[in-house]
Parts: sequence; C-alpha cells; structure tokens
Amino acid sequence: METMEFTQLQETVFKEVLPNGLTVYVIPKKDFHKTFATFTTNYGSIDNRFIPLGKDKPVLVPDGIAHFLEHKMFEDEKGDVFHTFGEQGASANAFTSFTRTAYLFSSTQYVDENLKTLLDFVQHPYFTEESVEKEKGIIEQEIRMYEDNADWQLFFNLLGNLYHHHPAKIDIAGTAESIQKITKDDLYECYETFYHPSNMMLFVVGDADPDHIIDLVKQNQEAKTFSQPEPIERFFEEEPPEVVRARTVQSMSVNTPKCMVGYKVTPPEKTGRDLLRYELAMELLLEMMFGASSDAYESMYEDGLIDASFSSELSVERSFSFMAVGGDSPDPEELEKRIIDTITEVKQKGFAEGELERVRKKKIGSFLKQLNSPEFIANSYTHYAFYDMHLFEASTILEEISEAEIKDLLLTHFEEEKRTVSLIEKKRAE
Repeated sequence: METMEFTQLQETVFKEVLPNGLTVYVIPKKDFHKTFATFTTNYGSIDNRFIPLGKDKPVLVPDGIAHFLEHKMFEDEKGDVFHTFGEQGASANAFTSFTRTAYLFSSTQYVDENLKTLLDFVQHPYFTEESVEKEKGIIEQEIRMYEDNADWQLFFNLLGNLYHHHPAKIDIAGTAESIQKITKDDLYECYETFYHPSNMMLFVVGDADPDHIIDLVKQNQEAKTFSQPEPIERFFEEEPPEVVRARTVQSMSVNTPKCMVGYKVTPPEKTGRDLLRYELAMELLLEMMFGASSDAYESMYEDGLIDASFSSELSVERSFSFMAVGGDSPDPEELEKRIIDTITEVKQKGFAEGELERVRKKKIGSFLKQLNSPEFIANSYTHYAFYDMHLFEASTILEEISEAEIKDLLLTHFEEEKRTVSLIEKKRAE
C-alpha cells in the first residue's frame, strides 16, 4: 500500500492498485461521522467512438449511451439496488459527465455492506431487451425536461457554438432520436470496454480504516473473474481552433434573460502537477477578472446587470477545454459587452497591485473550507487522479503561482476567433 502524506493539510492518502488493475484510494477522517464512497469509470458522454474490447475496428455508438448505461446499472434480476442501499441506511446516487461515470453512496452505518453492494452492482451488468426499451421512455422524458431548462439550453448552445465536431457539443443524455437506437448489445459492448477494473477507481473518505477497507475490496475482487486489461483506444475528429459561430439567441419562457460568453481553449499538453498548476492559475485569472469582489462584478452588480447567478468557470478535460462567463441579466446584450470590455481592458492595463495576493488568499481559504466536505474530496480527488493530479497539492501550488504566469495566460487566451456568445431571451407573447 502506498502512503502519501500532506503534512500542511494534515491529510494522509492511502492508495493500492489491485492485481486486476483497480485503483483504490482511502482517506481516513476520524472526526467524520459519515463515510462517502465513489466507484468511478474513466468513461463519459464524449466516448462515442472507440475500439471495443476484443475487436480491432472502431465503432460509433449512439449519443447518450454512457448516461443510459448509468441508468441501467441500478437494475438487476432481483430488482432495484436503491432499495438495498436504503435498507442498509445509505443514500446512493450516480452521475455521468463528459468524461466520467460515477456511482456513489454515503452512510453512517453498515459501511462494509454498502461498499460490497456498490462494488457488486457496478460489476454485475444485467440488461434485457424489454428493460432497455422501457428505459428509453424514462430517459426521453428526462431529455424533454432539459429541453425546457433555460440554463441547460444556454450551456449546450454555447458548446454547440464552440465545437465543430467534438462530441462535447452533444447533450450528455443524447437526443430523443439517438437513444432509440441503443440496444442491449450496445450497452454490453460499452460496459465490457470501459468498466474494466483497470479503467476504474474506488475512493473512500470518512470514518474508515485503510487496511480494513483495502482488505475488504481485495477479497471482493478476488472472488470475481475479469478479462485481461487492454489499452482503450478512443477517437476524436480533428477540431479547428476557431469557433463554429459567434453567437446564438434562443427564445424561451423565462422570467429573466440569460447571457454566457465562452472561449475555446486548446487543451494544454500538460499532465500531473503541471496541469494542475495551469488549471489553478487560470481559475485565479478568472476570479481576478470576474469574481464577486472584482471591480467588474461590483460595477455590473451596482448597475443591475447581474445577480448571484453570475459566475465564471474553466473546464479542462481530456481532448477539449473551454471557459465560460455569464448568468441571468435583464439586459443580456449589455452584459455580453461588459464581459468582453472587461477582458480587453485588463489585457491593456493589467491588474491593480495586490490583486493576485487578495484572490490567492480567498481561493486558498475556500479550498480549505471545502475539505470539510467528504463529497467534495471524493469527487474532486477522483477527477484530478484520472489526470495524474493530486487534489491536496492545490494549496501549495496556489501559493507558488506568480503574476508573470497570470499575465502570460491573459495574453495567450481570450482570442476573438475563439469567442462565442449564447443568449436566452424572453419569448414574446403571441
């Protein structure tokens, strides 16, 4: 077992890679009453073109299949596994993102039983043609619901503007048409390829003994048979650097219009600590420009242009990256102008003296506060670990980032040809 000490944070991470390739992380928190566990595969909605396990030619599967698979995993011959977790005093859930599918539970009791249940149901796929057909109706309802969600439409309109070919522009759940094409055989093919233990990570944080947890997981895995691990080959069409279109305006029934300005970012050719440093420096830059205590935020808030929904985000994933800034606004066109003007002005004039130090302290304080949340630790650590990054190195790296790094990022990002705007306007009464 590998032990990683982060003395500054008083945290210890225990890691073991099992013979079948499964990576297990345990972070003991003796002062926590709750234990939180995630079982995550390095597989998400963008992974629609790949070479299936045991084959030599790539396939293109229907959009939304990773999310569909997540839904179906909770059902087996005995019924719904949510019922089992409930009987064992646990709250269970799952989510699918662009690059990950995670299954999770939290509980204050019967942790061993819940951990075995988590491992067993995720490693026991059970799909029938009848259950797959039934699920299509359920997921189609979910898709229709999101079609009426203005924030969701704002976001995916932005991604559709950013990407010519990359599947990040496609709704994670797929479309009503694409999910109708999903078959039982498709689900098994994706499962066998991406749910191999060597492509997965188990993370346990809370009132847990590392030796006991890892012994339990070892025994559980030794009782199962898995194929030999193979490298997974995924394919993405080459993506032009510029955006598809400069703007999209959609009319919807909303109380307040919405504006989001996005920038396409070339995925950095970095890994590990270098990648984490890049992400954190970019987040500091966005916070300096648009954070709640920035001049731009205060000015726009005082003018009634924005409210608490206003935010900025950076997304760095394998094969694609982007930035987005925006929120609700009674005058979305003016908000668009102010966001772009802010970036232009900062590029020309730079930041006020001491601004980086102020935002750095705020960021470190926020990070330390989040370490009180087992959910934050598990989800963030797992996300970083798939990119060979360590969450607990964040505070040290934040202290190291220089003004020169921030200035360099400012001058090498936010190009006009990589910018797009997504607006949601009020639907006019007919």
